[in-house]
Amino acid sequence: MKKSKPMKLITDSACDVRGESGLSGKFKRVPLAVRIGDQEFKDDESLKVQELLSAMKKSPEAPKTASPSPGDFLQEFTGEDCVFVVTLSSKLSGSYANAMLAAEMTKEEKSSKFIHVFDSKNASVGETLVSLKVLELVKENREKTEIVKKVTDYIESLNTYCLLESIDNLVKSGRVSKLVGRLSSVLSLRLILGKTAEGTIELAEKVRGTKRAVQKLLDMIAEKGNEFEKRICGIAHINCHEKAQQLRERIRKRFNFKDVIIVDGSGITTVYGNEGGLVVAF
Repeated sequence: MKKSKPMKLITDSACDVRGESGLSGKFKRVPLAVRIGDQEFKDDESLKVQELLSAMKKSPEAPKTASPSPGDFLQEFTGEDCVFVVTLSSKLSGSYANAMLAAEMTKEEKSSKFIHVFDSKNASVGETLVSLKVLELVKENREKTEIVKKVTDYIESLNTYCLLESIDNLVKSGRVSKLVGRLSSVLSLRLILGKTAEGTIELAEKVRGTKRAVQKLLDMIAEKGNEFEKRICGIAHINCHEKAQQLRERIRKRFNFKDVIIVDGSGITTVYGNEGGLVVAF
């Protein structure tokens, strides 16, 4: 087999890698930032999720996030003449637009450089799976244009759901009313959010109790998934590794995915998923 050509893969920090994915160190993550009141957290390897969760819980305000600047991406576009970039959904963040601007600036200086920015139309472990697909195709020594086509098709086929234990941040941001927040707490309602084809997030289901919500999530995988044996399922968790492991076992028993990986939620995933949240992509 031919040796794969030199290539650099860059993502933003919404791509969750810590855990069992084996991705740490294989590419550069450009950090977003999270602001809570007068505190700012840089979403990089130094971030302590427990501290972020504590700050979110204490603050009456919803957290705010900031995308990497074009300059942040520009610094990473040096070296290899072939660069692939995977970003958060362009419908959720300015990360994609800023990466595109940095790519244009780089190519103006060096027209021979190949840079392709993928809008993952995703976040968290969905973005992780897109990055894994890029690495897989590079390892197979596929041509650049073929990688772009196959990864783009893969993005369109991805399904992603988030099971929320807490909707505190949604209430604080005004996306969910305080009344609904109180009712959800009293009735033990669990929300399942789903990714749309355009890359936005919408409410998919409301279920009473965590056990029923997990069962509903499994049923949604059965309904939406296909050719499981050819695909990887990814699970991201926010400070609930044991719950993620239990979900993985149930997924393995019911479906024959090629692999089921677990990753720790990053700062951005923590902001949107909150304590006890799970994100599943397949």
